[in-house]
This record gives sequence, structure tokens and C-alpha cells, in this order.
Amino acid sequence: MSFYERLQDIKALPSTEYLASITPSEVQIVLNKSRINEYDYLKLLSPAADAFLEVMAQKAHHLTVQHFGKTMLLFLPLYLSDHCVNICKYCSFSVDNSFPRRRLTMDEIRKEAEIISNRGIQHIILLSGESRNHSSVEYLIESMSVLKEYFASISIEIQPMDTIDYQKLVKAGIDGVTVYQEVYNEKVYSDIHTAGPKRDFRYRLETPERAAAAGMRTVNIGALLGLDEWRKECFIAGLHAAYLQHTFPETEVSLSFPRLRPHAGNYKPNVTVTDKQLVQAIVAARLFLPRAGITLSTRERANFRNNLIPLGITKMSAASSTVVGGYSDPDVTQSQFDISDERSVEEVKEHLHQANYSPVMKDWQLI
Repeated sequence: MSFYERLQDIKALPSTEYLASITPSEVQIVLNKSRINEYDYLKLLSPAADAFLEVMAQKAHHLTVQHFGKTMLLFLPLYLSDHCVNICKYCSFSVDNSFPRRRLTMDEIRKEAEIISNRGIQHIILLSGESRNHSSVEYLIESMSVLKEYFASISIEIQPMDTIDYQKLVKAGIDGVTVYQEVYNEKVYSDIHTAGPKRDFRYRLETPERAAAAGMRTVNIGALLGLDEWRKECFIAGLHAAYLQHTFPETEVSLSFPRLRPHAGNYKPNVTVTDKQLVQAIVAARLFLPRAGITLSTRERANFRNNLIPLGITKMSAASSTVVGGYSDPDVTQSQFDISDERSVEEVKEHLHQANYSPVMKDWQLI
């Protein structure tokens, strides 16, 4: 049974009324457990759990240190192309936004790679707009012939693909896939993805399964917070991650909680997710998924990211550019979204050292 079929059983939950009915005593019972189930996880996302954030944070810290140590993997995104064929109301790369589009040549990819590598980063993620012509399997394989000279681990965040295509990319050396469902509410998904192949909700939802089946070492998923009620979205995202862990035990599963950031266009979030609510989402996920990675991007402010480090985060980006060619020429084209933390890699490393965490620049090596 795919997660899409599982989703049909749970998408009516959690109802707002049920979440509001959860009592503080029920939350306390959950926090007294050494292991929690999905119903316990739901209770930790309830309004009643707001009063227990400090206890949840302490438990989340303990579990993270137990399973990951006081370490933080640092990575950088590398944008290859901003060509896209979809209309997505919340994204700068949406095909209906008019700006000069660009795709990097192999020489330009090398320039970007040299700059990132010189910062000490050994893990990168390749991103693009969703266009099969401009970010094809062949283009990615050609890019790998350059990038393997510079990096120990390379993952992708591009348009969803078939299993056979992921198998080709694994053979070329790509070892991870990030794909955000964006929103698990299928009606909202349809409303904000108005044209293009991305409208296929089920195909996107089953992308992590195809990637894992193809042999990808890591799979990272998440919901874009602000598109629908955050408690429900985080609950389903957590169940999705748990499903992947159970179905593909050899795959390293990670979860992200990106919040909507300013972008080209006029789309406004349907829901505002506060800092405190994001903290609740992260620590609840850690208590439910002790072995899952949790990724935090430069969408969030520097001070806020610093405060989140002990609460379950295992992987952070640093000195990111969300512009195609943005490391060698930061003034070109359109960013996908605005970043908030503009610190250098060295500044992020220095803070981690001050917090008694070890920055990890490499924990995997391409064969």
C-alpha cells in the first residue's frame, strides 16, 4: 500500500474540533512515555501541548543527542536552472512570472562548485525549476561529471521522476532526493497548482517511494507551512516520514518544516505559522521520530536558527543562494524565495562551536 492509499484513511483527521478537545492531562501522559505512537504525536501537536513546550524541548534535545550526538551537518543548495512549466501561486519560478530564465552551462557549474567547495562544504543539493527539458536526466548526469570532482555527497530537489530515472541518477552518483509535497490537503493542492504536471497530487506524493525504491541513500520530505492548517500538515508529514522509515528501512529519512517566504507574485499565506508554533512542530516530530533527520534552511532568521539547534535539528544550510548562478554572480536573475540568515559558513560554524556542537562538513563519500 502506497502512502497515497494510507492518506485516504487519515486525511479526515485531525479535525480542528478533535485537536481542541485534547486536554493537558492527555499531553502529560504522552510525555511520560518512552515511545509514542501516531495518536500520541497528534496530541503533542494540539493546542493543549503549548503549555508543555519546555518539557518537550528537553526531551527532544535528549533524543537528538542520543541518536545523532552534538553534531550538525552543513550543506549548501546549488541552483542549476529556473526554467519551469508549472503555475504555482506561491513560487517565484512559476511559469507565469516574467523574468529572464537561465540554465547553467558545465563551465558555469564548475565556477559555482569551486566557490562552494572553497567554503569547506562537501554536501550539496541541486535545485531547479520543474522542467523536464531544462533539468533532464541527461543534463543532471552531465553535471555530475563536474560536481563529483568537488563534493562527497550530492542530492537533488527537482521535478518528480519515474523510478527508472532515479536509478540512472543513483548510478551517476546522486545519493539523495528532497521533494516537498507542499501541502497534503488535496483540495488546497489543486487550488494553488493551477497548471502543469505538478497538478498530479498522487504522482508527487509517491515520489519519495520511487526514489527510495531506486536506491537513493537519503529522502527528505516536508510540507510548506502556510498553505494550510499547520497542525494537520505537520501531523501528516510526520506520518509520511514514519511510513517511509518502515517501508524502506535502508533509506535515511529526513523531515523539513519550511515556512513560506517572500517571492515574486502576490500570493499570501493562508495560515500564519508563528515561531512558537514552528518550535512545537519540530520538537513533536523529534519525539515521534527519534531517528529521523530534521533539516533547517536559511529561510529562518539567524537568531531563531541558533535557538532551534538543540531542539532536534541535525542538518542546516549556510550562506545559501536561491539564485541560479548566485555564488559566482549574486546579482543575476530571480531568486526562488528570500533568505533570512545571511551569515557565512564560517560564522555558522563559529556559533556551533560556541554552542558545543561539532559542524560536520562530510559524513558520506560518493563511490
